[in-house]
Amino acid sequence: VILSDAANHASMIEGIRHSRARKVIWKHNDPEDLDRKLAALPANAPKIVAFESVYSMDGDICPMAEIVEVAERHGAMSYLDEVHAVGLYGPRGGGIAEARGLADRITLIEGTLGKAYGCMGGYVSGSRALCDFIRSFASGFIFTTALPPAVAAAAQASIAHLKISDAERRQQRRQVARLRASLDRQGIPHLANDSHIIPVMIKDPVKCRMLADILMRDWGIYVQPINYPTV
Repeated sequence: VILSDAANHASMIEGIRHSRARKVIWKHNDPEDLDRKLAALPANAPKIVAFESVYSMDGDICPMAEIVEVAERHGAMSYLDEVHAVGLYGPRGGGIAEARGLADRITLIEGTLGKAYGCMGGYVSGSRALCDFIRSFASGFIFTTALPPAVAAAAQASIAHLKISDAERRQQRRQVARLRASLDRQGIPHLANDSHIIPVMIKDPVKCRMLADILMRDWGIYVQPINYPTV
């Protein structure tokens, strides 16, 4: 049984569908609801709790310690998506799990080589046995072309650099604060959160696209419009 946070993104939902496992949705970032949902399942059922660290649309950060404790209490595995956090958080860019000292308690951590690392591709990290299982049984992985060596080398160099350099993380925090202050000065509302994501809610797909086009055409500012089914 896969217990999925209500705000998990579309690709996670698609992966859960492909697994053909039973899915139970728990309220977004609500460990108490997760606890109730886990308690209602048979004790001997294999269970995976799937959630994200930084949620890409609202930019909120999960209560990771509480979620992990609930999962451990019920003998459930934990699957953490850190794609919006790796490279950006933690002393070595290991994400929110590293920043909060929880990485060793999570069964599987998924990350991306895009976004902060500036390359492409992705990875999962877990026990040797679990990674071997994925290599053998995950058709989505088996039938995916491997990264070209040059891309893999670029990703490796980027990860190695961000493990020892904090300058980029500090600079990004300054840029986030600067942009939020500019939006405030212009009277443009944006959602508050503790992450680097700055959501400006248009709430109309046509207007959202139109504003993105105006920003690019008239001001040379590239902001990608995000509409359904992404959000």
